[in-house]
Amino acid sequence: MGEGSVALGELKHSAVRFNILGSLEGWYGDQRLKLGSPTQERVLVTLLLEPGRMVPVSRLVTAAWDDEPPQTATHQVRKAVATLRNRIPGGSELIVTDGTGYRVVLDDDQLDLHLFNLHARLAREAVAAGRLPEAVDELCAAVDLWRGPVLAGAGGSLIAAASAALEERHMAVAEQYYELRLELGQAAELVGPLRELVTAHPLRETLRGQLMLALYRSGRQAEALEEFGRVRDLLVEELGIDPGAELTRLYEAILRDSPEVAPRPPQSPVTRGMPVPAAQDDLPPKLEQPPRTLPYDLPDFTGREAELQRVVAAGRTPARAAARIIGIDGMGGSGKTALAVHAAHELAEDYPDGQLFVDLRGFSPGEKPQEAGPVIDSLLRNLGVPDDRMPDGLERRITLWLSICAQRRLLLVLDNAVDATQIRSLLPASEGCLVLITSRIRMLDLDGAEWLSLELLSGDDSAALLARTLGEERTASEPDAAAQLVQLCGGLPLALRITAARLRNRPRWTIQYLVDRLADETRRLHELSAGERSVEATLRLSYQAMEDERRAAFRLLAEHPGGTLDVHSAAALLGEGVHEAEDALEHLLDIHLLEQPEMGLYSFHDLVRTYAMALGGDPDESRQAVQRLVSYYVTASEAACDVLFPGRARYDTGTGRHAWQLPWLETDEQALRWFGREHDALRAVVERAGAYELHRDGVVLTRNFMFYLNLRGHHEEFRSTSQLAVAFARVLGDPLLLPVSLGNLGIAHWWLGAFQDGIEVTEEALRLASAADHRPTEAFCLDVLGLLHSALGNFDRACAYLEQGIALHREIGVARMEAEALANLSSVLTWIGRYADAVRHAARATELNRRLGERGNEITSLTWLALAHRGVGEEARARACLAQALELCDETLQPGNVAFVHAHWAQLCQRLGQDRTAVEYADHAMELVAARGTPLRQAAVANVVALVHLRRGDPDRAVELYRHAHSLASALGYRIETARALHGLSEAAAALGDEEEARARGREAEELYDAMGVTEAGRHL
Repeated sequence: MGEGSVALGELKHSAVRFNILGSLEGWYGDQRLKLGSPTQERVLVTLLLEPGRMVPVSRLVTAAWDDEPPQTATHQVRKAVATLRNRIPGGSELIVTDGTGYRVVLDDDQLDLHLFNLHARLAREAVAAGRLPEAVDELCAAVDLWRGPVLAGAGGSLIAAASAALEERHMAVAEQYYELRLELGQAAELVGPLRELVTAHPLRETLRGQLMLALYRSGRQAEALEEFGRVRDLLVEELGIDPGAELTRLYEAILRDSPEVAPRPPQSPVTRGMPVPAAQDDLPPKLEQPPRTLPYDLPDFTGREAELQRVVAAGRTPARAAARIIGIDGMGGSGKTALAVHAAHELAEDYPDGQLFVDLRGFSPGEKPQEAGPVIDSLLRNLGVPDDRMPDGLERRITLWLSICAQRRLLLVLDNAVDATQIRSLLPASEGCLVLITSRIRMLDLDGAEWLSLELLSGDDSAALLARTLGEERTASEPDAAAQLVQLCGGLPLALRITAARLRNRPRWTIQYLVDRLADETRRLHELSAGERSVEATLRLSYQAMEDERRAAFRLLAEHPGGTLDVHSAAALLGEGVHEAEDALEHLLDIHLLEQPEMGLYSFHDLVRTYAMALGGDPDESRQAVQRLVSYYVTASEAACDVLFPGRARYDTGTGRHAWQLPWLETDEQALRWFGREHDALRAVVERAGAYELHRDGVVLTRNFMFYLNLRGHHEEFRSTSQLAVAFARVLGDPLLLPVSLGNLGIAHWWLGAFQDGIEVTEEALRLASAADHRPTEAFCLDVLGLLHSALGNFDRACAYLEQGIALHREIGVARMEAEALANLSSVLTWIGRYADAVRHAARATELNRRLGERGNEITSLTWLALAHRGVGEEARARACLAQALELCDETLQPGNVAFVHAHWAQLCQRLGQDRTAVEYADHAMELVAARGTPLRQAAVANVVALVHLRRGDPDRAVELYRHAHSLASALGYRIETARALHGLSEAAAALGDEEEARARGREAEELYDAMGVTEAGRHL
């Protein structure tokens, strides 16, 4: 280790500081830190460039590798962060995990960029207060912090872009510094440093003018004129343009020895170029009646209580050495101006010298955003500056404005701002002033501002606003229609006010009539207009303010049919990389054309989506975008299924696989989270695939989706999705995809108790698979037929189908399907009473499931293994197997099967004398299966739980449950559970002393058992 360096973990976090304005330096006291590899340096610098803000891992990947990240880029970034945390004293507190990225937490004196900004701000305040020497000192301190480009120019494109922006700020500060020194009478001593800067930045005309002025005031007029000649030749040669008007005027003034460029006496506060504050005597006196130009406050202002309290509290909290700036951003029509004006009226008494309102027209139809000049003129006039006392030149007027603000307590509302550049020169520097800004854009580059993003109104606030604007009597007379109207307006105050205005203007209209008109999505935006106000016009202004590339992205992203989208699906829609897609999403989020319901996810407001879809665009472009989206979801769902269902068969779409960038799908938890998040989108994308005739992709996607639906127990949706798959496959006429899809539909029918329908479609599937000689599908169809016939009590046929399927699976080496078929065969053999055979098959199924990591299937095989062990009298083994199944259970996955396990565990607890535990498990099983189980599982669970109650001496409850099970099972034709319900009713009747009922139900049960071939042992499990 070199002298003066500090490495891993030697120090505690106390005085760590960083310098990024040049090569990266980390210091602890007077000892320099070793920060690691170039990748680690780039990651750290990217975080330090945005102190206090979360930087997504995706942006850190771009910073480290530009457009060619390795496959393990995200992992390497996380590893780099871990290494930095170890190398930096207190690194785990300094670099914190925040959502999908990281954030650095630093005090102002720990980063040279912070100090640079601080010195620049203090200089502005000193100028406004007339303390010019102090301003020079602050600017000098800021300039001295600059050591060169960030990472010495070796940081890649993302860091280079940030460095270029910082370089521009550095040059602006440097120019202010030399301008102020020139105004204070210095000249000769500035020539050398200015020549160095001009050499480094030969095309900057401001610097060149300052050098010319320094030379002229040092008595070197000829050299000053030569500098103009040099820059003129350079501009013509490099850019094909002449020097600007300001530099040309300076040249002419020097040429004729104009008094305006004459040397300044030392410390003279004469102004040229750089704003210098007006003398106290030049300031206008305070007006007897302070200016109050706020618009009227809405008498029916509703909601926004938390936001209003936050703004008012901030406005009444003293600022520290600067004006308090509060920004309110939100989508068009969200009520930003209403909130700002309402808050301003509440705060008016706290700012007695005036409350000023300026519409900056950043997003106003048919108007350009206001420039600083006219705004400053208007503000000065409002404050009592007559036209004949108005200073010449914009910068002198800005100086006067700042000087007046320094002597007054003013509240300034800057409404409808387009960007930070538009308002920066309007901001007071003194702590006695408050500025409220509204904009559709959150101006992250506006230092010192506190931002409040307006969300949509809550349902309650929306209903209250409608009632106040339309009238409580009218909304109360049609409560359902009023609730629908609130929902259609989507929490957007502008939409609610427009609908209320239309209804007030049409007293004969009912609320329901307007709701019906709004129900037509193609006309909804047309209906949401009243007079000059229109939701469509409001959205159009935001759209038109974007560049063409962003507009195209906005239109294409609206093609996503789901409720939310992430960067990966957005990248597929746009046909771009993930980083470019994230930039587009974040831009639309910044201007409030997208919302962010949670970290990493984006969504359209319903009205914004309607507007985007109405914009249309190139149909071919839209079709290609949807094709990419469907392809992405096929690829992502394949990856998720590979994790959750290892060993399953895969079917190619025949269109090839795109190398889509996918989210992390390496663990069960990640895959389940992805499926859960994309559930609605997958259903909608499947339908979109059909609409665009992407049938092959559609079949594969529906199959992947059905694996997940089955796992979650969404069996109705499983059936509707499998019906779509069959329809797609029939259009294709594909000899492989059609029988697979029909077989899946057969499983759906089994789950929902439509056994005959299931047999019909599965027999067709088997014929097609046999004709195509596709043995894996043939084996799968045999399994499904065995399952369906077992439910009907056709146990001999069921065993024959399942045994054929098992042999075929084993022959072709499909272990996963063999295990499923073995578990199914075990269940049939257990019902019949052939327990020893059932043990053998269930044990083999469990062994295969464990080897494959098939947790859900292992629960099933362990359950049947436990029941089979019970059948042969091996109670200890039965308990052990069922305990293992119970430990594996997750109530969110296959809840019907979980309820079945809990019911049998209740029986086991009861046999051990644990009655209280038995009842708890029995009740929970019934709750679970009632909420999320199919009638098939409800019947089976009810029979098991009924026996628990019968054995604990509650035959009445047992009768209730057995009747429920009988009703369900007999309606389905589920003969084994019908027989068990009858058997249970017979025993319960006997317990109640009703021998006749007991004999009748017992005979019905025996007849069914005989018809199914159930042994005597099988009738008493």
